[in-house]
Amino acid sequence: MQGSQLEVLKGCLQCLQQGEQVTLVSVANTWGTSPRPIGSLLAVSSSGRFYGSVSGGCVEEDLIQQLTQHPIKTVTRLKYGETEAQRHRFGLPCGGALELVAEPLTQITPIAELIDEIEHRRTQVRTVSLNTGHVTLSSWQQQDAALTQDHWVNVFGPTWRLFIVGAGETGRYLAEFAQGLGFEVLVSDPRPDYRKNWPVQNVPLLEGFPDDLLDAMIIDRRTAIVTVAHDPKVDDMALLSALHSNAFYIGALGSKANNQQRRQRLMEHFAFTQAQVDRLHGPVGLNIGSKSPPEIALSILAEITAIKNGILPSRAIEQKESINSETAPCTL
Repeated sequence: MQGSQLEVLKGCLQCLQQGEQVTLVSVANTWGTSPRPIGSLLAVSSSGRFYGSVSGGCVEEDLIQQLTQHPIKTVTRLKYGETEAQRHRFGLPCGGALELVAEPLTQITPIAELIDEIEHRRTQVRTVSLNTGHVTLSSWQQQDAALTQDHWVNVFGPTWRLFIVGAGETGRYLAEFAQGLGFEVLVSDPRPDYRKNWPVQNVPLLEGFPDDLLDAMIIDRRTAIVTVAHDPKVDDMALLSALHSNAFYIGALGSKANNQQRRQRLMEHFAFTQAQVDRLHGPVGLNIGSKSPPEIALSILAEITAIKNGILPSRAIEQKESINSETAPCTL
């Protein structure tokens, strides 16, 4: 299974607590076309359980088989795709090659501490000595993941998060699709009828009004906020807080005319500047000719994903740090 850093670490912790041996594999270098970016993780336990992904296909099959049967004892550098025969055998595309760092995990406490830091949305740098296996954690200082002669340095940031305002059909599909993309999903809707009919059992509706909920949250640059209630009393209320936040994406459902009127309201009645309302993606989503709620949800998540991955520019406030990958940090 492919998962976020947090999911992989939680899998490691569970296996260690059950007395299994665990190997953590990281993508440290790539050449040519690579299925996974630098910093991606795969954890393999001695029982054959695995979490995350570093390549897919035959590379992972080979890793899982080897590491299940023979868990490593020391930090090891592995390369796949150095020759044409290897690229053909392991299904690496277009001359691609990758270098991996595999390390044995033996202690529960350091993994539990890293999980706690991520869950509190504090970005951490994890440095592994390639010679001794010694691991240190430190606060992120805008450095990137990197492999040196003596160390492997990876950046562990908070999970990408999507705050949805509106529990109608579009909100439902947004929540379901976003979960499949690895987002932590939060949903708010103060309207009783919509709350009563919310169908997504594993995404409960938050109690309270959306602006109060947003004001109480730490909204960092791994957070997207989308209003799809299609009710100005609900959507605008949330935007009052969202547009003052560090969210990397803020979107609002509605036509061009409706969104232009919304921007005017925000500037005339709530003293927002032009620069602030220009952060708003409205009409929300990519233009894919969407009409139905699932299509609208798909277009919204396509735009969010393109911005998250650096394919489209963000309208967020000026920032130094990147938001281009799973390991990219955020403002704390």
